[in-house]
Amino acid sequence: MDLLRRRLWALLATLGLAAAAPLAAQTPPVPTLAAAADLKFAIEEVASRFEKETGHKLRLVFGSSGSFYSQILQGAPFQMFMSADEDFVFRLHDAGKTPDRGRLYAVGRIGIKVPAGSPLKADGELKDLAAALKDGRLQKFAIANPDHAPYGMRAREALQHAGLWEAIQPKLVYGENISQTAQFATSGSTQGGIIALSLALAPQVARLGDFALIPESWHQPLKQRMVLTKDAPPALRAFYDYLATPPAQDIMKRYGFEMPRD
Repeated sequence: MDLLRRRLWALLATLGLAAAAPLAAQTPPVPTLAAAADLKFAIEEVASRFEKETGHKLRLVFGSSGSFYSQILQGAPFQMFMSADEDFVFRLHDAGKTPDRGRLYAVGRIGIKVPAGSPLKADGELKDLAAALKDGRLQKFAIANPDHAPYGMRAREALQHAGLWEAIQPKLVYGENISQTAQFATSGSTQGGIIALSLALAPQVARLGDFALIPESWHQPLKQRMVLTKDAPPALRAFYDYLATPPAQDIMKRYGFEMPRD
């Protein structure tokens, strides 16, 4: 009898699992957006408003545009990509990973951020940074890794324009992305750094020191482009369109982004 009872329970358990499996399969995964780290505060706010208005939930993942580009090439399950450098989007399309070349959604800016108590001044023309290199005030300075982070590439260009690149390299601390760079530049572990305006304007960062814009003519423009992948679900397609609406663009402007003119 015990053997029969055990077999009956095993059969019921198997039938229960079989019945539950289709129900679980009916629950779609939350759509995933891979976004450049400079978008953290702005896109979190836009996505929150989008969810309230539409009911669509999105999973937001922030990081380096170059790293996301490599991951998508290798099959990472991101269905929308918001890059800080449009070239990564173009390259994904050329590799057959996207149905089109996407759309320009913003132009970013960079500036120098110095934490409270730093011996550096927030000087957009980097004259005090140059002086600090000579008089020994500068020990560590943060930028995003220019090998794969667009904001790091533009920081390098600005430092080259100012004639400081060669001298400052031994002092540089590289952030994996611009969000980590902002942490380095405000935590006191460095005397400052070059970060995104969009992060500098966030209240969480703004209160942690001073900031000054670097002239945009000192570097290539940060043309930021987004694209959907071929399997993008309706929720992300709706969000892609939502980013062109006045409410979304008003939020982006508040974080210092220039809206595309085309």
